[in-house]
Amino acid sequence: MELATMALAFMLAALAAAADATPVNKSCVAGSAGASVSIGYGGAGASAGVGVSLGGDAYRSDCPLAEEIVRAAVENAVAADPRMAASLLRLHFHDCFVNGCDGSVLLDDTPFFIGEKTAGPNANSLRGFEVIDAIKTQLEQLCPQTVSCADVLAIAARDSVVAVSLLIDRISHFMQRFKRVTHRSPPMQSGGPSWQVELGRKDSRTASLQAANSNLPAPTSGVATLVQKFTDVGLSAKDMVALSGAHTIGKARCTTFSARIASVGVSAGSAAKDMGFLQSLQQLCAGSAGSALAHLDLATPAIFDNQYYINLLSGEGLLPSDQVLASPAGGEDIAALVADYAFDAALFFDDFAASMLRMGRLAPSGGRAAGEVRRNCRVVN
Repeated sequence: MELATMALAFMLAALAAAADATPVNKSCVAGSAGASVSIGYGGAGASAGVGVSLGGDAYRSDCPLAEEIVRAAVENAVAADPRMAASLLRLHFHDCFVNGCDGSVLLDDTPFFIGEKTAGPNANSLRGFEVIDAIKTQLEQLCPQTVSCADVLAIAARDSVVAVSLLIDRISHFMQRFKRVTHRSPPMQSGGPSWQVELGRKDSRTASLQAANSNLPAPTSGVATLVQKFTDVGLSAKDMVALSGAHTIGKARCTTFSARIASVGVSAGSAAKDMGFLQSLQQLCAGSAGSALAHLDLATPAIFDNQYYINLLSGEGLLPSDQVLASPAGGEDIAALVADYAFDAALFFDDFAASMLRMGRLAPSGGRAAGEVRRNCRVVN
C-alpha cells in the first residue's frame, strides 16, 4: 500500500507536466441510444440564438488551436487537483441555466449590476474561475477577441469529463509497472463519454443575481421541482436524470445534504440498507459546522462512470435531490431511467453527451447576436 501511495503521488505530479502531450478525444456523439422508459427528450431543444448558429468548426480558420489550448489547460488543472473536473463541469451548468450559455456566471460585480457569483447556489461553492482566466489569457495572446468565454466553458466542461478518464487510465498504466501493487489490486477502469462541442456562443454584457437564485435547482429539491426547473429552460425530465449523473464526480459540503442525515437514529422508518452510509455522513459532518466535504460518489469518486445511479439504487445518494430520483414517489419513469443507467453505462454515456449538447444550445432570450467576445471573462469590454 505504501508503494501504491508513492506511485500515485509521483504520477499525479508527472501528469501536470505532461498533459499537453495527450491528443484530444474528438469522438462525436450524435444522440441518445434511447432508454426503455416512457419519458423522453420531448423535443426540448432550445434555440441556438437569433442570427448566430452553433457548429463544430467555428474557430477552424480564426483560432485553429483554441480547443488544444483549452484541453491542455484543463488536463493540467485536473492533474493538479482532480476535483477541478467537477468544478469546471458545474461552471458550465450554472452558466447555461441562467439566461442561456453566455458566460454570465464569470462576471464580477460592477456598479451597474450584481453578478451571479454571490447567488445562493454559487457563493463559496463555484470553483475554477482562475483556470478559465488562464485559458482566456492564452487565447487572447494567440487569437485576440475571437473565442468567447461561454465557448471556453463549454469546451472545458467536455474536456473535464475526458480528463478524468485520461487521469485514471494513466494512473492505472503507471501502477501496472509496479508488480507488487498490481498483483494485489486489479487495474482501475475508466472510459467516460465525450462529444463534439458546438461552438459560436457570444458573451453577455450583464448578469442576473435574481435569475441565478431562482433558476438553479437546490440540493433539497424534489422530483417535481427538478423537472420544472429543467422544463423552464427548455430541457426535459430525461435531460434532468442524465445530467444529474455528473454527480459521479465532485464533492459537496455537509450543509447541502444535512436533510439526509438529520433524522438518522430518530426515524424508525430509515431503510436498513442505507443506515450505515448515513451514519458515516453524520460522523463526517459532526463538529464541522457544515464545512466538511463528502464525495458525491463515495464508491468511485475520481472516475466518471455510472456508479452514481448504482448508489441511488442502494440508498446511497448524497444529496436529497439525488436520492429522490430513485424514489417511487418521484415517478415510475424517473426511477426506471435511474435503473437503466445503473445497469447500462454505455446508455448513460450516450444520453449524458446528448443532454450536454442540448444544454449547450440554451441561448439568451434576446439571441446570441446581441453578445460580444470578452477580452477578460470577468468584465465586459
